[in-house]
Amino acid sequence: MSYQVLARKWRPHGFGELVGQEHVVRALSNALDNDRVHHAYLFTGTRGVGKTTLARILAKSLNCETGVSSAPCGECASCREIDEGRFVDLIEVDAASRTKVDQTRELLENVPYAPVSGRYKVYLIDEVHMFSDSSFNALLKTLEEPPPHVKFLLATTDPQKVPVTVLSRCLQFNLKRLPVDQIQGQLKTILEAEKIFFDVSALQLLSIAADGSMRDALSLMDQAIVFGGGQVRDDDVRAMLGTIPQDYVFELLEALVANNGVTLMRQVDEMAQKSVDFVSLLKTLLTFLHRMAMVQQASVDWFEDDIDKQKLQGMISRISAEDIQLYYQMALMGQNDLNLAPDPRMGFEMLMLRMLAFSPNDVEAGVKPISKPKSVQQKSAVKTTPTKPAPKPTAEPVATVDKKNRDWPTVIRQLGLGGLTGQFAGHCAVKSWDNGKLVLTLDPQHKSLQGSRAEQMLIKALANNFDGLTAEIIVESPAGATPQQLKTQQKQDKQASAVEDVRHNPYVEAMQQTFDAQVVEESIKPVE
Repeated sequence: MSYQVLARKWRPHGFGELVGQEHVVRALSNALDNDRVHHAYLFTGTRGVGKTTLARILAKSLNCETGVSSAPCGECASCREIDEGRFVDLIEVDAASRTKVDQTRELLENVPYAPVSGRYKVYLIDEVHMFSDSSFNALLKTLEEPPPHVKFLLATTDPQKVPVTVLSRCLQFNLKRLPVDQIQGQLKTILEAEKIFFDVSALQLLSIAADGSMRDALSLMDQAIVFGGGQVRDDDVRAMLGTIPQDYVFELLEALVANNGVTLMRQVDEMAQKSVDFVSLLKTLLTFLHRMAMVQQASVDWFEDDIDKQKLQGMISRISAEDIQLYYQMALMGQNDLNLAPDPRMGFEMLMLRMLAFSPNDVEAGVKPISKPKSVQQKSAVKTTPTKPAPKPTAEPVATVDKKNRDWPTVIRQLGLGGLTGQFAGHCAVKSWDNGKLVLTLDPQHKSLQGSRAEQMLIKALANNFDGLTAEIIVESPAGATPQQLKTQQKQDKQASAVEDVRHNPYVEAMQQTFDAQVVEESIKPVE
């Protein structure tokens, strides 16, 4: 007997065997059990999620000799013939190969005739979006008022191409992508029944690679069984799928954190020698950065992949949230560079160097500066001739800080805080300031800024300018207005004053009376 692929061998024969799509199964089961079956259904969704399978089970439920129900017997002649694909009254049509209007009319000529052996004549039209406009027009009248013995089951992966006139005549069900855990559970069940050895981690890799499609997962598992010589092992599946090893990504992140360009380029060269796909490597790097951001800022720990959580946590403790967002945005935009660059490796190298160029180079924080290759340093040492040291430039005057001042907006201005640090300080207010300790309250609306680099820079600036002042920042509604709130209120007051001045201007009032003009307040801007 010839070998039957797993996708066909394990195709569900009843609603109870179907994996996922509970919302569709529930609706169809209730319709069958309560005798409320529509004359036309449209199943939409990506490939391999069960559109055709659902249609065949529905056809079996309608024509089972024991009666119409959501649980066909599976043993009568009609059920067996539908399972074997030889039921006369189930007409399966591939719309991609019957796009002409003459073929559609020929198909519909037999609609008025009663079924040969079944209760209903069922037309299953797959990839219906491939029909031409003329074919859809020929189908409309029959689809709207078919004979009572006819049911239409349409399936498509692209419902946007189906005319609205057809959609309005059908009950539409959108089949969802299957989650990884459901696919993995089904693969495990099948391998145990087939008595094939497997690694659980290998099934997880196959489930992720299937991208929500059960048929793709079964096809990949067929391939993995052949590749592994009758077994499904983790190493074999990784080699078959070309999965990027986690160590590669962790090594790249280590070099980025250390700000070491030489090590980074050496790692890229080693990966190129191992024929790594740089497009896949960049996607894996994006996945890692996403996981790091979610764990760091949202405390999320429910990911379905097999990333080493211990290593990931160690890396998170060394990279700030701002840097992760910066790296992610660069990597996201860098995907276009790989397509436009002369070759993917060159585009990936420039992306890594761009991340280095824009990463913070803070020596005090333990970050090493970008090191040059030794050969370049030696050449520079040979060619460079000693010169007289240039005179030291006169230091620019630094704004003095009144250490006795306790007015917080004035302190911010004297410290010269700008950028994100200045904005962070503007959302704070003084709660207490005595005995060398300052307690600031951060507006709860901006609590996401707590623990950021801006907070660290503010505390450092206060300690440097106020003789070792200890600052503590807590999230609490300020007793008074924060500097930012005062600034916003002043801006609103200026705007209101400008609007009033314009409204009471005699020339404006004259134009309103003469020409029935109206004042557009949004167009008024106060003079700075």
